[in-house]
Amino acid sequence: MQFQQLVYFVAVAETRHFTRAAEREHVAQPSLSQQIKALERELGAELFSRARGNITLTDAGEALLPLARRILADADTARLEVQELAQLRRGRVRLGATPSVCTGLLPAVLRDFHRAHPGIELLIEESGSLDLVRELARGVLDLALIALPLPPSAPALTTVELLTEDLVVVSSATLPPPAGGREPAIADLRDEPMVMFRHGYDLRDLTVAACRAAGFEPVFTVEGGEMDAVLGFVRAGLGLAVVPAMVVDHADPGLRTTRLAGSPLRRTIALAHRTDVAPPRAARELKRMLVG
Repeated sequence: MQFQQLVYFVAVAETRHFTRAAEREHVAQPSLSQQIKALERELGAELFSRARGNITLTDAGEALLPLARRILADADTARLEVQELAQLRRGRVRLGATPSVCTGLLPAVLRDFHRAHPGIELLIEESGSLDLVRELARGVLDLALIALPLPPSAPALTTVELLTEDLVVVSSATLPPPAGGREPAIADLRDEPMVMFRHGYDLRDLTVAACRAAGFEPVFTVEGGEMDAVLGFVRAGLGLAVVPAMVVDHADPGLRTTRLAGSPLRRTIALAHRTDVAPPRAARELKRMLVG
């Protein structure tokens, strides 16, 4: 199995087209097709179904695709690691983070890192923790700031706890406050319409679990949004939401922030990377700044 064969295989799998894949990889289409056929012969299985000109993955192709992506990502990481110069004058860091961390923690740290290492390219992916864990497993990210605990299906990750966030209730300033203006407990949200994050956000699972522990199922008026969208929907009066305190702009006249009474909801944010692959040198330097 040759490295370039995996490159061509992933290109066809992602474009679902041999000619477009060849154009993407700057190779003649017959040469790409020959390499795919050679890979299929070596593996003893067809990787693509070519019925009526439609290119789809076979079961063997579906099994190979995540493995091939991981191999290519790890090879890319190794290449960048070797190319980095001794004084960290070039390289890149692929960092994932939850929206609240992107807003609250990262700007100052990334500013200091960029000042110290201006030649390092910073690639930031903002998403929910569950999505970021999957991206770490695929080798798409070097580091990720995620919420603990890890899901049971998470790959082997090394984590370092960084901070604990308080969660608060946000509601529209144009509507009556929840629980009549007093600090509500989770149980007081039983009859309140809620705006909910899309699947993949740990805040969704945390909020739903807290409501169920209080004996009720939350009612969603809108669901499926990212952080900015959720705050916008709340501001428009579509419902309330449970969010980290650090994402709320207290100068925003459209939002009201209410702390939860009793045992407040919190989540722990940790820096994570794959246990089986050492982060590149530039990523290790950023980790040092985040943890230190």
